[in-house]
Amino acid sequence: MSASTPVQPYVLRSGEGEALWFLGNLAVIKATGSRTRGALTVVEFLNPPGFAPPLHRHLVEDEAFYILDGHAQFRCGEQTVEAGPGDFVLLPVNRPHTFLVGLDEPLRALQITSPAGFEDFAAEAGRPAAQRRLPDPEPIDPVALGHTAARHGVELLGPPPSH
Repeated sequence: MSASTPVQPYVLRSGEGEALWFLGNLAVIKATGSRTRGALTVVEFLNPPGFAPPLHRHLVEDEAFYILDGHAQFRCGEQTVEAGPGDFVLLPVNRPHTFLVGLDEPLRALQITSPAGFEDFAAEAGRPAAQRRLPDPEPIDPVALGHTAARHGVELLGPPPSH
């Protein structure tokens, strides 16, 4: 889709959208670059209690989270903020960041990246979800993840934080 191609309106209902198991999470793709002229990606994430991605930075996208349910601690550079339902967190491009989901309940959030492209990383690093639930825990190959991330403009900088 080129910048001059008009975007068509659409609705994805609750539970609709391509579902992936990505890094131990359920990711449901709501908006992709092909539907937004490359402007943004929107993914509804369900992260298990205690989940944290590796410390990383996006070389192309700003990443934002709108928290629907649960709580997490977001770390970006030297800043640390707690976020819960109704909170919005912006993690600017090129800034090292991660987050740590609270231990009491899953985190459900909309992740918004601009420009689009995150959906391609999630599809390559993840796999289609057999069911719309959190996947069973399984090990993650950090070397393979690092190579996949690099192909999609994400640089892994360190291990995930822990409680």
